Amino acid sequence: MLIRILEQRDWPAVKQIYQDGMDGGNATFETNAPDWEEWNKSKLPFGRLVANQDGIVTGWVALTPYSSREVYRGVADISIYIHPAYQGRGVGRKLMKKLLEICDQQGIWTVQASIFPENTASLALHKSCGFREVGIRERIGKLYGRWRDVMLLERRMTYDPE
Repeated sequence: MLIRILEQRDWPAVKQIYQDGMDGGNATFETNAPDWEEWNKSKLPFGRLVANQDGIVTGWVALTPYSSREVYRGVADISIYIHPAYQGRGVGRKLMKKLLEICDQQGIWTVQASIFPENTASLALHKSCGFREVGIRERIGKLYGRWRDVMLLERRMTYDPE
């Protein structure tokens, strides 16, 4: 399996994996994958990776800035999605490992994730990669007419801005 930088040419496969996650109902409050331009402008320019096996994009990971405020410049939200046929095969762990290396190199000191409590596979992946639970945001939003909770997890990186 090759982990490499996500490029625009990967977007059709990345978008489909994203939509598959949305359609499952336990990955995000979003219900429709955006177009490339919208997705591209919302993500940090580094830490966009795909897993590729035999020419097939099997998963992706990317970072979104937590806030535009200067004080939070080293805090990012993570998004990670794995092709349904490749879940449980170590794709997420390999993507996460490489992403966390990049975070240290790029001056990110906190990576955070918001995960539905029902998404046990994502919770297990994040915890196995050093994330810890910091709270639950109860009834934070509705998805398909139902109030949903979100668990907030974070990982502190070794980068020290001092």
